Amino acid sequence: YPLCALPPTTKQWYQRRVHGESGHCSGGGRIRKAVRVFSSDNIYSNIMGSKHGKPVLREEDITQLASTSGLDRKQVEDHFNGFRTEHPDGRMNKKEFKSMMSKALPKKDASKMEKHVFRVYDTNQDGFIDFIEFMVVYYVMADGSPEEVLLKIFRIFDINSDGVISKKELTRLVKDMYGMIQSESPETASQEMIAKSAFAEMDKDVDGKISTAEFISACLNQEEFSRILALKCVDIFVQDD
Repeated sequence: YPLCALPPTTKQWYQRRVHGESGHCSGGGRIRKAVRVFSSDNIYSNIMGSKHGKPVLREEDITQLASTSGLDRKQVEDHFNGFRTEHPDGRMNKKEFKSMMSKALPKKDASKMEKHVFRVYDTNQDGFIDFIEFMVVYYVMADGSPEEVLLKIFRIFDINSDGVISKKELTRLVKDMYGMIQSESPETASQEMIAKSAFAEMDKDVDGKISTAEFISACLNQEEFSRILALKCVDIFVQDD
């Protein structure tokens, strides 16, 4: 299982998903709906079942995953069996996740970003990623709306998981991902400039914090520095052609 196991894609994935082939922003009216549905990550809030100490998919887990992901029952079960082969206890720990991240990013970048990306998956904050948590992210990143994708990306920036992004949190993220940004754009702005500009783009009501709706809106509207940060985060989850 590679990081999110997405099919090959190109660097234009983000622009196509958010703006469509025509390049115009789409789906902005769905921001509130996406925030309401995904902000608490309660789609699969129940803990996975177990039998004789081994993880099992309950009937309601299979039904829920099949109905929301577009997979049929057999596909869900096949995915689960594959996940359980790699992780016999039915969940991925931080060490295993670190190994997976090292295959998606250069070692230096992976070591800085792994804890931030781990938050995207570990929605119940128990320090592990179970199959259901993994599949929710897989489904959203592969087939979710732009708003749903960006709401998952928001969790990377929300370091303390309080539902908003502070200036301190955004500055920390820019610092940790600056190597990723600079690797493609050596002449890019300084860390301080990117953090300051991105925060100004997102914090529309100037209250000193960025809400999920503000974050999504800035990315959908292709604000310059917001776009750069969102695109680099999306790159973590996809494979190049």
